[in-house]
Amino acid sequence: MGGAEGIACLWMRGGTSKGAYFLAGDLPADAAERDDLLLRIMGSPDPAQIDGIGGADPLTSKVAVLAPPSRPDADVDYLFLQVFMDRALVSDAQGCGNILAGVGPAAIERGLVAASGDETSVRIHMRNTGEIAVARVQTPGGRVSYEGAARIDGVPGHHAPVPLMFEGLAGAMCGALLPSGNAVDVIDGAACTLIDNGMPCVILRASDMGISGRESRDDLDANAALKTRLEAIRLQAGPLMTLGDVTAKSVPKMILVSPPRAGGVIATRSFIPHRCHATIGVFAAVSVATACTLPGTPAAALADLPAAESFAIEHPSGAADVLLERGADGGIKRAGVLRTARKLFDGRVFPRR
Repeated sequence: MGGAEGIACLWMRGGTSKGAYFLAGDLPADAAERDDLLLRIMGSPDPAQIDGIGGADPLTSKVAVLAPPSRPDADVDYLFLQVFMDRALVSDAQGCGNILAGVGPAAIERGLVAASGDETSVRIHMRNTGEIAVARVQTPGGRVSYEGAARIDGVPGHHAPVPLMFEGLAGAMCGALLPSGNAVDVIDGAACTLIDNGMPCVILRASDMGISGRESRDDLDANAALKTRLEAIRLQAGPLMTLGDVTAKSVPKMILVSPPRAGGVIATRSFIPHRCHATIGVFAAVSVATACTLPGTPAAALADLPAAESFAIEHPSGAADVLLERGADGGIKRAGVLRTARKLFDGRVFPRR
């Protein structure tokens, strides 16, 4: 599929990530054939992805596959695929809330969803987890607008806001908010919270790993001893989280927390899972914010909890704002985040043969 005529591709920034957005009908129906094609499109396996459109970073080697809705309460189906750089691997083991920010605009651009008034609500079936997200897209005059006054840390400039709201995230991938049944598990001597409120995460104190949590992304990526220890903990956490052997999986994410330093709730350094994130993933931020509300957890012990429902989760490039709405039982009923997105190019991509 593709060949000399190429394949229709919409390249977009979603949140603090970039990715290729495809219609499912333009890709092979067979998953193995699709993954082989995407590896060739992105230029993997090659850390530089020099012969493809991947950006030599996990944050820029992502794919969204869009399709007509397969359930009546959705307007579009969205499958997220992480294309690894250094391995011939394409993973659907997780969702991506940043790339999700571009799904509503892309669905309207591609004619899957009709614009409705100055703002269009798009109900997105996240096929990786089976949950529904609602994105509000600015559509003045019946066209997607990417211009506006909203800004998010990690992205220069100002853009149109894309609010995202989620329900039923708890246990989306692991079957329970705390899949081990505990708020705290001790793995290799470190107190960890194994949590899944949209993204399976292992949350532990930076200080327990021998760092302050203020280090730069480059410094942490260069810390081989730290990464080796984190991976050893991650491999043990996988079965405890019902994820099985996670050696070749991109989940769980490893989140190191420390006291906030810029007026937020808590500071983070996250690994995704083998490189330090330049910011923090949307669903990981939701999981961290949730952990801050659970008594006895490492996150709760360090958090400066807000009086309102807005949680600023600090990361290397600033902070991600998470809205947590509690239900009558005190649990988290609904979570929301503000993202932005921008169309970078619309054309055809030509895979390596």
